[in-house]
Amino acid sequence: MKQTALRRAATVTAVAAAFVLGLAGPAAAHVTVNPSGTATQGGYTKVAFRVPNESDTESTTKLEINLPADSPIGSVSVRPVPGWTAVAEKSKLATPVKVHDSEISEAVTKITWTAAAGSEIKPGTFQEFDVSLGPLPQTEQMVFKALQTYSDGTVVRWIDEPTTDGTEPENPAPVLKLAAAGAAAPSAAAPAPTVEAAAEESDSGSGAAWGIAGLVAGLAGLILGLLAYRKAAQPGSAV
Repeated sequence: MKQTALRRAATVTAVAAAFVLGLAGPAAAHVTVNPSGTATQGGYTKVAFRVPNESDTESTTKLEINLPADSPIGSVSVRPVPGWTAVAEKSKLATPVKVHDSEISEAVTKITWTAAAGSEIKPGTFQEFDVSLGPLPQTEQMVFKALQTYSDGTVVRWIDEPTTDGTEPENPAPVLKLAAAGAAAPSAAAPAPTVEAAAEESDSGSGAAWGIAGLVAGLAGLILGLLAYRKAAQPGSAV
């Protein structure tokens, strides 16, 4: 009876875990943007747009990344990806921006990568597309709306902007967080142990030492007992 109840509990737990993981999986499989270091306002950085393939049967054949028009980037360089063709489209700017002391009136607003036959992102795999950007705008974040096209013609639009309540939208757009120029980097040093932690560590060390001493004493007693037994078993030994 008890074993049956345990089996039922284990089955329910496994099903619940699989259900939760199944819900969490698709939400984490969207197009994302990751800087190689700290992306700082006014600075330059290399970012990687990571594109996972969510389909079980179709491959990803094209990726379109839209750069925010309200915060244009003066310098955009695309790193070649074997088997993919990249096209950067420029648009006229409502307000010119300065790059390296030069004023420019147009900037890249969209980058499209298209796969050659045999280079598509297959099911169960992902690809990264590197782009160098700068100077970065004086904003807290940049939202890159992305369109992912599959071999059957399906287009997934990752264009939903971040919500104000912190919940993730259904089709979130890639978001690049920008640190303020001159902001102090968080210290990587480990915090000093507290008095309680040091005392606990000392107590655990003492306990371990006493445990080892007890084990040694027990083994010594066992050996002495065996020797006494063998002596008593020998003929002519005194009783």
